[in-house]
Amino acid sequence: MLQEYLTVQGSGSDVVIIRRSRFIGAAAPCKDEAEALAFLEKVRDEHKQATHNVYAYQIGEHNQIQRFNDDGEPSGTAGMPVLEVIKNMNLKNTIVVVTRYFGGTKLGAGGLVRAYTEGAKIGILAAGIVRKVLHTRYTATVDYTFAGKLENVIMESPWLLEKTDYGAAVTFQLLAPPNEGPHLEETFTEITSGQALIEKQGQGYVSLPLPS
Repeated sequence: MLQEYLTVQGSGSDVVIIRRSRFIGAAAPCKDEAEALAFLEKVRDEHKQATHNVYAYQIGEHNQIQRFNDDGEPSGTAGMPVLEVIKNMNLKNTIVVVTRYFGGTKLGAGGLVRAYTEGAKIGILAAGIVRKVLHTRYTATVDYTFAGKLENVIMESPWLLEKTDYGAAVTFQLLAPPNEGPHLEETFTEITSGQALIEKQGQGYVSLPLPS
């Protein structure tokens, strides 16, 4: 699994008017083709009267699935430019649909490429770009005598605290970013003198903002 990749945070859309044609760029995350096509159908349903609903998507750890469609625009002027925006922004598991309402003025091949490129960009920016970072999930169960000190350590650490359960003992549910798992285990073991029950619960991606 990749330690980190870029994708869009959620669905979003924006509009740009180019020589009286209205271009609506919409983007969404998709873990597989079924999700991508479901989003495409949703956009098509919202814009049944549109002249074109051009789309492209890129899916997979190694971008092994790449699809695009010009939806009636001249070949190479619409779907491919949208896909190129996704690729140039290094986004994975992302679909972009650019809807066009024709305004009466033809744009020519070069104008269409620029318009669909712009439509794709504004859709992606409206959806928001995030980093998906692979974290390891842990549960760490400790005696109450250690809980306060560990809570302070957690607050100052790069680990993410998902939940704290208070029962017969205190159980922390934590997410450790790449290369932080051993540090987490060592810290809990040291503070509790080996009494902590630490268990790995698998891995998953966490959405984080782009570095400023």
